[in-house]
Amino acid sequence: MAASSSLISTHFHSFSPLSRSPNRKFLPFPLSKPFSRQKPAASASPILSLLPHKTQKRSLIPQQRAFCPPCLHKLLLATRNPFSSVVESLLIVCASAVLSLSLFIADVDPASAFVVTPPKKLQSDELATVQLFQENTPSVVYITNLAARQDAFTLDVFEVPQGSGSGFVWDTDGHIVTNYHVIRGASDLRVTLADQSTYDAKVVGFDQDKDVAVLRVDAPKEKLRPIPIGQSADLLVGQKVFAIGNPFGLDHTLTTGVISGLRREISSAATGRPIQDVIQTDAAINPGNSGGPLLDSTGRLIGINTAIYSPSGASSGVGFSIPVDTVSGIVDQLVKFGKVTRPILGIKFAPDQSVEQLGVSGVLVLDAPANGPAGKAGLLPTKRDTYGRLILGDIITSVNGKKVSNGSDLYRILDQCKVGDKVIVEVLRGDHKEKIPVLLEPKADET
Repeated sequence: MAASSSLISTHFHSFSPLSRSPNRKFLPFPLSKPFSRQKPAASASPILSLLPHKTQKRSLIPQQRAFCPPCLHKLLLATRNPFSSVVESLLIVCASAVLSLSLFIADVDPASAFVVTPPKKLQSDELATVQLFQENTPSVVYITNLAARQDAFTLDVFEVPQGSGSGFVWDTDGHIVTNYHVIRGASDLRVTLADQSTYDAKVVGFDQDKDVAVLRVDAPKEKLRPIPIGQSADLLVGQKVFAIGNPFGLDHTLTTGVISGLRREISSAATGRPIQDVIQTDAAINPGNSGGPLLDSTGRLIGINTAIYSPSGASSGVGFSIPVDTVSGIVDQLVKFGKVTRPILGIKFAPDQSVEQLGVSGVLVLDAPANGPAGKAGLLPTKRDTYGRLILGDIITSVNGKKVSNGSDLYRILDQCKVGDKVIVEVLRGDHKEKIPVLLEPKADET
């Protein structure tokens, strides 16, 4: 009732033609001049013509006297027609009653009935972020990893989701790029596009060492919007980045941050092989973001979100993305050949901790199969003699003049080589060093 009475009083004030509303405009009368009832002369004022007086000589308003709006308001009230005042009062009462009844019927909050929400105004950087998200969201997809399970009682085989992740459209031919660990162990894969249409996906190829996989879906080309490809060679620490993905199964989430580090190194989740030149970012990356794109401020792809450093499993502000320059070469090989041809030495080496305990620096060869590149070149593996004593094999100390201190150094050097290259491997054999030429070959399962 208090709110209703306040509204009634408000509308009494607003409906009254003589109310002192700040928005009400007074008639542009020349208040500095007198008025008379008769035909006004050049210096007469029309307001005094409304006032009862007998002669022109006895003017109620002295000459050259100005009236302020409150005084004029009181003067007009004193000269109003009583009949018009009664009619006006009745109209005001009726309008107030109708307004109060409408509020009770419509059940509208009186305090917010006349509140006008001002239009939202965004800053230029906010508008740029909104536009980036809207333009690149159609390129990001949701990937569901399905695994076959057999019911223990009915022995029926059915598929259940065992994981999910993100990916992005690479081209209009239906190729989808994601992380290998997103699709690992899947019996079937499903890709959901931005318009919520779902398609069965086939694996084109994958690279376990770099944690990259390529899928393909038979979707109409008009539904496929390839993501713009950038470059990662000229990135700088501190520049703004954006991560789009589906964390925890949520649909298309955007997180922002900066590049907090470059040339980091992480290990592949599948093989443990190091991945070099990884981008470190503080943009929030959570489970489900894996395989999603990392974009620069122009909306171009600069990396694939692949891992986080977190004891709890959630984002702690340290995320890692595989640089796009590495991804582009891998994807091109997977699309053309369905595999990545990467050179190997064909050896198995001991853990770095074991070599450190021996007091030497390098890679200890544990096994060098005779049909592999190292075995053909004559590298010696670790073995035992007839008495069971351990005889250490060759310890690789450098390749092509580049020092090798551990397994990561060896992988890093081999990543810069190609299949068919001949490298000079320097080894420590016993108490002397030897240089052995080795012809690099691809993996046995890739031939």
